Amino acid sequence: MDSLSLFCTGALLAGGLYWFVCILGPAEQKGKRATDLSGGSISAEKVQDNYKQYWSFFRRPKEIETAEKVPDFVDTFYNLVTDIYEWGWGQSFHFSPSIPGKSHRDATRLHEEMAVDLIEAKPGHRILDVGCGVGGPMRAIAAHSRANVVGITINEYQVNRARIHNKEAGLDSLCEVVCGNFLEMPFPDNSFDGAYSIEATCHAPKLEDVYAQIFRVLKPGALYVSYEWVTTDKYRGENPEHVEIIQGIERGDALPGLRSYADIAETARKVGFEVVKEQDLAKPPAQPWWSRLKMGRIAYWRNHIVVTVLAALGIAPKGTVDVHEMLFKTADYLTRGGDTGIFSPMHMVLCRKPKSPPTSTTSS
Repeated sequence: MDSLSLFCTGALLAGGLYWFVCILGPAEQKGKRATDLSGGSISAEKVQDNYKQYWSFFRRPKEIETAEKVPDFVDTFYNLVTDIYEWGWGQSFHFSPSIPGKSHRDATRLHEEMAVDLIEAKPGHRILDVGCGVGGPMRAIAAHSRANVVGITINEYQVNRARIHNKEAGLDSLCEVVCGNFLEMPFPDNSFDGAYSIEATCHAPKLEDVYAQIFRVLKPGALYVSYEWVTTDKYRGENPEHVEIIQGIERGDALPGLRSYADIAETARKVGFEVVKEQDLAKPPAQPWWSRLKMGRIAYWRNHIVVTVLAALGIAPKGTVDVHEMLFKTADYLTRGGDTGIFSPMHMVLCRKPKSPPTSTTSS
């Protein structure tokens, strides 16, 4: 091969790589470039070891059911996946029903705005985002309501990413991010005018524990809304396919165990909430939330090629390919969960903290 042919071949390869990485970029927005993929707060040389550590949780299933183990488990997960999520999905780490004529980004924003409308947030209110991630919902909600939003996430890397995005969006005066465990929130009693969680409390080993914390920090009369990951009334525990799908979702999304839809309102009442409304937002007439996963299969393969090339070149940490492959497989389980109707990521429960504590009766 002559030098001209070699030059042309090299230029073509370089151009192709540039197109894959820089032009196509992430599916939703250019918040994170493929060349910047990392293991969050984990040093590059330890990403692969931490990926193996993550999977070791599932070889000891009894351990991931205990509250003291789960925070580290979830923190490890989000160190591994945050950059990949942001690069390939956007800054809002959740699903939303498809809306005909609307982009995924617009559908996501409307889904987030509905949450803050449900809790009747107003300018000047102090609202809690329970499990805020890198703050996509927080920014949409602050911009829509002009309320002051305080987000809490257990992952320090996500805190730093959220603060960068808040400043870039010009919303840092309305958005605050705290690093902490939502099972032990560092906020005073009765200090928030409202609260929401969007597909976040599924990481709690016991839903009662996180709901009790939210109840504690809300002012009397304040509203709380949650979009919960649940198994639906179509799930059958004796069906091997159903069990496989749900376990695949749990393994690929750092869940100590998915709950039944029937447990959500009951748990809210148990900690003292009044349940105002309960609805599975994934049910018809809502359009399928998982269509985005089906439509994104080509993008997943494209991104996997990019990650593999970057890891081979030493640009992305070792282990990134394994993490991306895990997320690709999880997307398939999520799609199957949606197709069969046995799983919903948006079972909505709207609760109110009573204005006065319930009166107790004593017998003489």
